[in-house]
Amino acid sequence: MTRAVYIVDGARTPFLKARGKPGPFTPVDLAVQCGRPLLLRQDFPKDAIDLVILGCVSIIADEMNPARVASLRLGLSEEIPAFTTQINCGSGMQSIDTAFRYIERGTAEIVLAGGTEALSHSPLVLRRGAVDWFARLNGAKTAGDRLKALSGLRPDFLKPVIGLERGLTDPITELNMGQTAEVLAHLFHIERRDADAYAAESHRRVARAQADGTFADEVVPAVSRDGGAFDRDDGVRPDSDAKALAKLRPAFERPWGKVTAGNSSQITDGASWTILASEEAVAKYGLKPIARILDSEWGALDPSIMGLGPVVSAAPLLKRGGLSLDDIDLWELNEAFAAQVLGCLRALEDESVCRKVLGFDGALGTIGQDRLNVDGGAIALGHPVGTSGNRITLHLANALRRRGKRRGIATECIGGGQGGAMLLEAA
Repeated sequence: MTRAVYIVDGARTPFLKARGKPGPFTPVDLAVQCGRPLLLRQDFPKDAIDLVILGCVSIIADEMNPARVASLRLGLSEEIPAFTTQINCGSGMQSIDTAFRYIERGTAEIVLAGGTEALSHSPLVLRRGAVDWFARLNGAKTAGDRLKALSGLRPDFLKPVIGLERGLTDPITELNMGQTAEVLAHLFHIERRDADAYAAESHRRVARAQADGTFADEVVPAVSRDGGAFDRDDGVRPDSDAKALAKLRPAFERPWGKVTAGNSSQITDGASWTILASEEAVAKYGLKPIARILDSEWGALDPSIMGLGPVVSAAPLLKRGGLSLDDIDLWELNEAFAAQVLGCLRALEDESVCRKVLGFDGALGTIGQDRLNVDGGAIALGHPVGTSGNRITLHLANALRRRGKRRGIATECIGGGQGGAMLLEAA
């Protein structure tokens, strides 16, 4: 028998846009800034936590296994195991899913599961020719050998490559993530004006949520070592509109591409934690759950169309639960690119895709804008890769409670041709 598993609380830092240099926080800094206030407001002792799991993709050299480093800096017991998950954009959701399975089968009662990413701290990487040159210089035994090695120095050896640039390029298809969104735009006939309109609406929705206090129970301030205070997501452009976005040049496929910097997610730093608990732990400590996790799914597909990951991961949840699209009150579909989100919506409306790929009798139907990313998404907030899956799951749980809705699905595409999805029910 499996046990009920609940999300009982969670928090995230403000998402801070990368601005051409390392930001004020490392991945572990962000996790600690987020975790301290979250743990301080709990009614259970710290030693009640059985496990810490943290998603992170761009790990820096000084913070190997950031889950363990963050756990100890949060003051948790040295006896609590902590490990880091990495499945690209799904890492923060994978932490929740792994915690869910531990609790469901009875090997844990309370788990701290999160995601963190400081993309502004992505390392600079030497070109292969430069690495080979340094190896020859290091291996030189005599002065003559060293002089010979030095003579092979070329100016471009001193120009490093941003590690993030390589990380966002698929090694199998050799397409970067923006180009895979262009593939979807072509396959599903996504118009540039529709992508720009979607992006502008994302900014409007986040700006509205900031103004009306929607994020108040979710975002905790972060304070840097030099005393800087950060209390809001800083990449939001409230005055963004489709007319202004239409002036931007295509970022990846010029001159006719549909994907621009304005209708793509931003490069951002941020962290998010959720606390998962068993029904027994909820009763023991008098906890007040936000939502129950009903099911989860991971799917995979051709990396060149990785943006359809939400379709192949969310559809099995519907099938197993005997649910239709109309049974899902709210959707959080991570906005890697506007064209990618719109491509997913078109795929669910396409009878051929739903029959031949997903195994349904016909088209699944339409997800209305009133149910999709109701408070905006990554185009306005940013997409700290290891964090986003955690953020959308936490926000979905909060949105269900706040709006008095019953069920929701959080889902995302994952670089490399995968997707993840979680089915929640309001507690």
